[in-house]
Amino acid sequence: MTKLFFSEYEETDQHPITRPLAIFGAGGLGREVLMLIHQINAYEPTWHITGFYDDVRPPANSIHGVPYLGTATDLNAVTEPLHVTIAVGNSRSRANVVERLTSSQLSFATLVHPAVAREPYQQVEVGVGCIISQGCILTCDIVLGKHVLLNLGCTIGHDAVLGDFCSLMPHANIGGATYLETGVYLGTNATVIDRVRVGAHAIIGAGAVAVRDLPPSCTAVGVPASVIKRHSV
Repeated sequence: MTKLFFSEYEETDQHPITRPLAIFGAGGLGREVLMLIHQINAYEPTWHITGFYDDVRPPANSIHGVPYLGTATDLNAVTEPLHVTIAVGNSRSRANVVERLTSSQLSFATLVHPAVAREPYQQVEVGVGCIISQGCILTCDIVLGKHVLLNLGCTIGHDAVLGDFCSLMPHANIGGATYLETGVYLGTNATVIDRVRVGAHAIIGAGAVAVRDLPPSCTAVGVPASVIKRHSV
């Protein structure tokens, strides 16, 4: 699992050069990620947004002034180095996009809102391709895998581990020493209390509270969260 300490991807040059960045995902989350990039650039110029890509063409040729440039095939055909962020909320779909972007010209950007506390003493490790939105709080000794999505206002407690491609929707809460395996999806306002382990690709519904371990590939809802469905890998 490739990870970065927060301090490792901060610019240290007094006159940083902006880097080209494309957004894959031209839906609502894509527009929110565009907003996040603007917020990062307002704090410190970092990214030059080249355009949107999506396998489903959007209704207009541009989104908030940023052009739609094509599909994953077109993105793989770029001839110059380009950073990409994957603005796809579904964990499995995001993993599928990453698997299909195979060009050696492409690398994945890690985006963190500038107001999110990110001091070295927190000992927070962040995998390549993560998106951490405005209002998130991460305490200490936390590990985020690759391409983890933390939407608006999520909280992550001490010693938590979130596997690759986990997706937390707005105001999801993770207690201390919890473990989310690969591809776990938490709906809006869902909570996983301290020391609970959630199996790979499990879905915890909006507002649910997981108070005990949950198996992989299930859907759990309610307070306390109980399994209502099993799904194939």
